[in-house]
Parts: sequence; structure tokens; C-alpha cells
Amino acid sequence: MSTKQELLHFWKSKNIVTNENILKAFDEIPRDLFIPEDLQHEAYHDHPLPTLRKQSISQPTTIMVMLQELQLEDGHKVFEIGSGVGYQAAMMANIVGNKGKVVTTEVIPELVASSRQNLQKLAITNCTVLEADGSNGFPEDAPFDRIIITAACPSIPPPLLKQLKEGGIIVAPVGDLDNQTMIKGTKRQDGLDLEFLGPFRFVPLKGKYGFKDY
Repeated sequence: MSTKQELLHFWKSKNIVTNENILKAFDEIPRDLFIPEDLQHEAYHDHPLPTLRKQSISQPTTIMVMLQELQLEDGHKVFEIGSGVGYQAAMMANIVGNKGKVVTTEVIPELVASSRQNLQKLAITNCTVLEADGSNGFPEDAPFDRIIITAACPSIPPPLLKQLKEGGIIVAPVGDLDNQTMIKGTKRQDGLDLEFLGPFRFVPLKGKYGFKDY
């Protein structure tokens, strides 16, 4: 598959993505804007692509599955750990609309700059990119309706659970450096109701609650 329309048809025909708002966001946010110039011909191939500092932009299907499980709604306030080049943040900002807000964090300065530039090019104003250790959360804007982690983590960082609203959803790849399971947690009074969404592989989370030796 090599075009936007082929990917959209694939997801719809296989019932992989059924949320119309997510499909609309994918159609409206130009993925090639976030891809290095020499790889733009692969922007709509269904595999990860390198960006900066040995980081990558996830394959389209992975991003769409995570966003669908997040169950975003208009007006939601979302916290993202791992901005990368800002593509997923742009998608979420599109979905939650002007009444909503996305706060996204990144520890690599070059990626922070790239994210901000890309969001500015698209005139997206309901998304803030912070250069910060996202595993600590962001108490200033908590609580959040949704939290998403786009890097492999050994466990879900405790500060994030405190900053998630009751009934809110967190989606994160949890495991070791080589293999992770995508987890969807819904916050209840007595903890998280967990769903396990299958195996994935992400770059490691850096920071206080990330992998110490990475």
C-alpha cells in the first residue's frame, strides 16, 4: 500500500479502524509533512520511518489503532508522552477540536523544535509542545481525559495515573526493551481496568520512569 486512500480503504474494509473522526483526521493531516524529504515517497507506506536522533514515526496502522483505543471525543484534554515530530499530536488536536487541548512532551530538543514547526505549518493552535520528562506528567494542566505514551515503558508511570480523570483512558506499550504489550487502562476508583491489545515494539521511554540504562 502506498497511498492515503489505499490505507483508508484497508482499515475500513478490515474493520481495523471504524471511528470516523480518526479516519477524517488521517485524511486531513498530511503525513508527508512530518517525513524527511528523501523519504516522502514512503509517507503512506504502512511501516515506521526514521526521523531525527535515531527516533522514528510509527507506522500508520499502529497510530490509528492507538488513537481508536483512546476513544477521543470533541473537547477532550489529552496528555501525550513522546511528541516525536508531532504527527500524532496533530491528529489528536484535529479530533478533539478547538474546545479540546493536547499537551505533548518530548525530551529530545531537535524533535521539540520539529514538532513545533510542523504544528505551526498546519496552523494548529490547540496543542502545546513541552520539552520535558513526560513520565512525570504535567500537573499544571491535570487532570486529563486521556493519556497516551508513544514509547516503550517498563510500567505505567505512577504520576500519570494520578493525573488521569476517573473514567479516563490511558494507552501505552508496556514491557521490556525488545517486546511490549499495548495496554489500555480505564481509571476506576480502585485502580485501572486493563485490556491487552497485542504485541508492539516502540523506542524506549527516557526519563525518571523510563529505562535507566538506555
